[in-house]
Amino acid sequence: MGKITLRFVCQGCGAAYSKWAGRCENCGDWNSLAEETSTQVPVSGAKGAAMPKGRATRLVGLEGETPMPERIMTGIAELDRVAGGGFVPGSGILIGGDPGIGKSTLLTQALATVANAGHKAVYISGEEAIDQVRLRARRLGLGKSPVLLAAETNVSDILATLSEGEPPAVVVIDSIQTLWSPVIESAPGTVSQLRAGAEALIRFAKQKGAAVLLVGHVTKDGQIAGPKVVEHMVDTVLYFEGDRGHQFRILRAVKNRFGPTDEIGVFEMSDAGLLEVDNPSRLFMGSGETPTPGSAIFAGMEGTRPLLMEVQALVSPSALGTPRRAVVGWDQNRLAMVLAVLEAHGGVNVGQQDVYLNVAGGIRVKEPAADMAVAAALVSSLTGAVIPPSCALFGEIALSGALRPVGQSDQRAREAAKLGLETAIVAHGGEMKQRTAPDLRQMASVADLVAYIAGLPKG
Repeated sequence: MGKITLRFVCQGCGAAYSKWAGRCENCGDWNSLAEETSTQVPVSGAKGAAMPKGRATRLVGLEGETPMPERIMTGIAELDRVAGGGFVPGSGILIGGDPGIGKSTLLTQALATVANAGHKAVYISGEEAIDQVRLRARRLGLGKSPVLLAAETNVSDILATLSEGEPPAVVVIDSIQTLWSPVIESAPGTVSQLRAGAEALIRFAKQKGAAVLLVGHVTKDGQIAGPKVVEHMVDTVLYFEGDRGHQFRILRAVKNRFGPTDEIGVFEMSDAGLLEVDNPSRLFMGSGETPTPGSAIFAGMEGTRPLLMEVQALVSPSALGTPRRAVVGWDQNRLAMVLAVLEAHGGVNVGQQDVYLNVAGGIRVKEPAADMAVAAALVSSLTGAVIPPSCALFGEIALSGALRPVGQSDQRAREAAKLGLETAIVAHGGEMKQRTAPDLRQMASVADLVAYIAGLPKG
């Protein structure tokens, strides 16, 4: 018999302590320690029962034929793309996002398509009543889809329900934070309950061959609430991003054992639910206003998808002792580095200027290939020169002022040419297998880029 002990577990990171404290030493959160009970099982060499003797497992080599898993297609091309080509049977998928961002709407649409294709699809809600789920389905025009519904939070009851009859193909649990297990003496949403509920559902998915989708709440920092161990247990982690005041949503894969990571899918929220955006490059390039200073087109990559985005900059004289630096959609530290390089190697003085930088469309850019587009937008705003809207830029800026080529240049230039852009400005030395842009201009340093933009017509 194991010894029952009392411990305090941080609800943010899962760190355990023997006594309560106001702040978690591991993650720094305040008032996050909750009291939980645990059972310590004696190990070999300790007093009590010894560790049972295990059995040997057969070892195999890397060689051998492994069949590719069959995918369950949802009929939503953007969702299937982010998942790596559809849901894999026997996999666990964790989907996180802000409240009201559209997680339940997207999953309802996906389940309806799967059920209409003849698969058994089950939607289990722990936050809403069955009537609320039905009302959402009717609003989306999916009221007659053969999706099976249940409102339950007890993990044991959920597993017993799913085990009856034919195993389901796809199961949605909305949400993982509402589940509780009767064998765990703690409240729903605690670290122990999250770990136990996720482990039981993932074990069911592996045994029955069902794709289990777990909906997770997010913290104010945008991370899925609860311990990181839940993200390690599942096969795929998806984040639903976007502003509720903006109609566009981005579904991003940050972990995928069956497909590429950093893949994105773009949706538009409408009265009929979430609609796919077939050509997101046109969305993020702006709405075709009159060309103005401070705007540049960046040819970026999101996973395997090339994407054109508009980078907007505003440089104006500051009335404050310390000029402002406001950034939306990009790394603020990266902006400070680009400004320092422009001043040191490009002769651009912005020390007494307020600088505002924005990536249009609400998307967040993480790759350093956007350095050239950001620098071009800043110089354009400062000098009043207008960068042609038919020009795309991509390249990394070094601290020495040199421009460095980036990977996947062919895909970036091909996307620019497909949308009618006539010029691609890239770093010198980059190898391109084929010339996909009508006019390819290569530059070696930040000084060359500043001189080129300064010579453009003023707006």
